[in-house]
Amino acid sequence: MRAIRARHAYDGESFLEAGATVLVEDGLIIGVESYGFQVSGPCLVIGYEGTLLPGLIDAHTHLVTDSGVSALDRVAGYSAEEIEEVISRALRDQLLAGVTTVRDLGDRRFCVLDRRDRQLSGPVTEPTIVASGPPLTSKDGHCHYMGGEVSGADEIIGAVAERVERGVDIIKVMASGGVNTPGSDAMLTQFTTAELQLIVDRAHAAGVAVTAHAHGTPAVEQAVAVGVDGIEHCSCVTDRGFGQVSEETVSALARSRIAVCPTIGVDAQLMKAPPPMIKAMMDRMGMTAEQMLQARWDFVGRLHRAGVCELVAAGLSVAEALATATSGAAEACGVSARKGRLAPGYDADLLVVDGDLETDVTALHRPRSVLLRGLPVSA
Repeated sequence: MRAIRARHAYDGESFLEAGATVLVEDGLIIGVESYGFQVSGPCLVIGYEGTLLPGLIDAHTHLVTDSGVSALDRVAGYSAEEIEEVISRALRDQLLAGVTTVRDLGDRRFCVLDRRDRQLSGPVTEPTIVASGPPLTSKDGHCHYMGGEVSGADEIIGAVAERVERGVDIIKVMASGGVNTPGSDAMLTQFTTAELQLIVDRAHAAGVAVTAHAHGTPAVEQAVAVGVDGIEHCSCVTDRGFGQVSEETVSALARSRIAVCPTIGVDAQLMKAPPPMIKAMMDRMGMTAEQMLQARWDFVGRLHRAGVCELVAAGLSVAEALATATSGAAEACGVSARKGRLAPGYDADLLVVDGDLETDVTALHRPRSVLLRGLPVSA
């Protein structure tokens, strides 16, 4: 047995006033006590002055991209060896940042799903993968080069069946176009309502959840109507800007309890000189980069007030916002029985950051130690 203790702690729901001593055995948490708890018997005790919390969960990532400018443009051209290296590098970078679980929502021809399957064969020093395989998209639609193009009922039924047979954790569908695929329009739908309903019904019949990429307002409305389990981006964008949606739709979204991942992380340096396709979208809406980002934040705030989204910049407390990257994300990703909390029976995937996270949320930028199954990860 080993014990990891810290003067400050967050358990996935709230901050613990007395800090925490987390007891770990065989990679699982077997107890959570106060910082001053006296550990008896043979036990290695590792102490920290910072804040201890569950490892973070990235609920929307594409491990096949290299995080550089126009990264999606390079995916189609990678060799099998190159794409494996990109995936390995992405997993390593996530782990060093404190992310111990990732939900990959779009790979190329099931390569990330294959990586997940290899993880299941034995412990590895990388974040746990939750995987969708290639996203379902229309012919020449957004991210079509990943291998998920479908047209018509027969191809849709076949594609859903293939994903179920391969054991995907979730099915991803591109309900709208995207900004980064030439010829695709982020403001328009890619499937008819009947086709999207078919995807949802077939997946649900097999016990698999569906999340929909939806930027444009029509796609968001369509996704709510057919009963998807999650909506990615949920920008509600038209040529008039972001958040162009009725209160009726926002209320319906809140009532549905559909998990919304607004994907509002932004590289401030990148936005000083936006890539051409993002610049074209900004010009179409008549917005500067600053106006576009503010509009996104304002809309997320509106969703939060309606009971949909939860983030600090949208008006939440630090504790509530952290839940969206721990316990809340675990629920959205289907791993809430073992990830996202400091509690007995949960995986001992942990993060320690500098200082008191409750008073300084930027401490998340300063990870001191990342632990998988209770063991520190080397840089």
